[in-house]
Amino acid sequence: MPHDHAHDHAHGHDHHHHDHPHPGPGHNHAHGGEAFHSHLAPEDTAADLQVLATQFIDGFVQARDKAAYLRLAGVPFERPGAGGSTALKLVDVELRTEWQVGTAAPSFGSAELSYLPFPGPMVTERTNMSLVYVSMREKSLLDIRDFLSDRKQEFDR
Repeated sequence: MPHDHAHDHAHGHDHHHHDHPHPGPGHNHAHGGEAFHSHLAPEDTAADLQVLATQFIDGFVQARDKAAYLRLAGVPFERPGAGGSTALKLVDVELRTEWQVGTAAPSFGSAELSYLPFPGPMVTERTNMSLVYVSMREKSLLDIRDFLSDRKQEFDR
């Protein structure tokens, strides 16, 4: 089944009710920040990032001063280009709405994909954002999830 529906993220990792011993005092403090997230499966991390992106996009759409919102969030208005020295300038913010109507994954022992179309109630909507940077020679899109993932890693350190 797909992993895009809301649910608790227990996944068998009940940190307080398992029967192996913990090394020394202070174990309960090890589950903040990065240590906690290391227990999340990649699809859970992606789902968490999509939640952050959705909140970020909602805030951006509602912000009266969109440039100030981006500045407060730490979005760079200039980035290095492919050559490193040419500064790319932020010129556009693109919002794209997608509806996931099914899922496809590699099939075991087959070159074909295993495809599962979703019944109507399982079709999910997501809006994604890209930051568009340009220079005289190139155009670069930064997916907001990549930006937020980098920011999250900075905060988790």
